[in-house]
Amino acid sequence: MSKDKPWYEREDFWEDTESLIFGEKRLEQASDEMEQVIALMKLDPSMKILDMCCGVGRHTIELARRGFDVTGVDRTQRYIDRAAAQAEKQQLEIRLVCEDMRNFCEPEKFDAAINLFTSFGYFDDPADDKLAALNIYNSLKPGGVLLMEMGGKETLARIFQPRDWYEQEDGTIILEERNTARDWSWMENRWILLKGDKRIEQHFCHRPYSATELKNLLLDCGFSTAQAFGSLEGSPYDHEAKRLAVLARK
Repeated sequence: MSKDKPWYEREDFWEDTESLIFGEKRLEQASDEMEQVIALMKLDPSMKILDMCCGVGRHTIELARRGFDVTGVDRTQRYIDRAAAQAEKQQLEIRLVCEDMRNFCEPEKFDAAINLFTSFGYFDDPADDKLAALNIYNSLKPGGVLLMEMGGKETLARIFQPRDWYEQEDGTIILEERNTARDWSWMENRWILLKGDKRIEQHFCHRPYSATELKNLLLDCGFSTAQAFGSLEGSPYDHEAKRLAVLARK
């Protein structure tokens, strides 16, 4: 795979980091996370839900298990295939689409949309972030609701460490290096995975958003309201916030 492509368009990145991003512990958390999301968004099973950047479908499948009509969208075919296989295994009906979030738009089709786990802010040009947000806005019915969740700029600044490491259950050692750039508007990351005599190195970047920046972006896209929380449980976005979750209504 060409290294000239942006990191998020390289299949080798998503393959190399799959076990790190979607480890067993994270998969096990999906059920509790969806209970929190359903409560925070006040969802009911009559709604059509869009899971934008669904990855391997851990949240898509949990929503389908609860009776929701859900569409999962992700640009990585191997993740879409894994989600489809899991849905078939569990005899669940879900719709899966392999598409870039800058391209996917189905006007006024969905009652609600989710974009979770820092699946936003990948693009070098901020206009692409706005295009992706506009696609979600336009895909929602009037009155539809969006929940976005990520590591907020304020929370990242509080816990920032330039380097750390840890070991996975399978013995893989993960080395992580981080660097802030462009006056804290860009985060550069380097991951090294070591297992036995195998060494994998990947680099990726993303744009961290503060609560105000993300709310203003969504309001600029046309959302009528945007409220920030410090977790999927709906805790305040304050000095003790764990994550940044923004709930916006069309």
